[in-house]
Amino acid sequence: MAGLLEGKRLLVTGVITDQSIAFSVAKLAQENGATVVLTGFGRMSLVERIAKRLPAEAPVIELDVTNQEHLDTLAEKVGKHLDGVDGLVHSIGFAPASALGGNFLETKWDDVATALHVSTYSYKSLAMAALPLMQRGSSVVGLTFDATKAWPVYDWMGVAKAGLESASRYLALHLGKQGIRSNLVSAGPLRTMAARSIPGFEQFEDAWTRRAPLGWDLQDQEPAAKAVLALISDWFPATTGEIIHVDGGYHALGAEAAAV
Repeated sequence: MAGLLEGKRLLVTGVITDQSIAFSVAKLAQENGATVVLTGFGRMSLVERIAKRLPAEAPVIELDVTNQEHLDTLAEKVGKHLDGVDGLVHSIGFAPASALGGNFLETKWDDVATALHVSTYSYKSLAMAALPLMQRGSSVVGLTFDATKAWPVYDWMGVAKAGLESASRYLALHLGKQGIRSNLVSAGPLRTMAARSIPGFEQFEDAWTRRAPLGWDLQDQEPAAKAVLALISDWFPATTGEIIHVDGGYHALGAEAAAV
């Protein structure tokens, strides 16, 4: 993959720790010739420390995707570091505790609204905020978890991911005229901070490690990160509105095969 992203300029959201998929995306992007800018939210000092662990320290911009002022000034702030954005990586998701862990029937609308705002609507709002810096050939890539099924404990985050998958197709439709692609990577379960915040998430881990045809390493973010970067590269020039599964093949199994 050496040189795959030579000269590319990437804006990567969602780096919290060096165990996040977004960190792996940023690291591999730099190793393959890209210039990277990160965004962070909340614990900015932590994100700034993590940015120092990259091959080359990356600038970090504060971004709350529910804050319109942050969105309105994003292009200006990124423009101080990059003269354009070839790849925009959406690695953002959040749901209140009441929206997870088996509470689906009891979750109040305000908490559902938060999950949808942060995890779903932000895909469109982030793309629009960065649009002034993007040009024909640019690529928006987000991260999802298979929303074609109802998963135990995932609850309203599963609904939010279903919305994200639909939003990506609509973004592909509306930005296609400008030559901008929108695709998602559907990764299998990984032991990230986000995953650890979901009560009962170990149920996913057990299923994948035992049943995925190619096997599944819960600690290895690189396969998902490589798929993100491949979609940003020039090697998928006519692919948009797509969901690439990076899950060891688990999604391809029927119910009986999955139970074996």
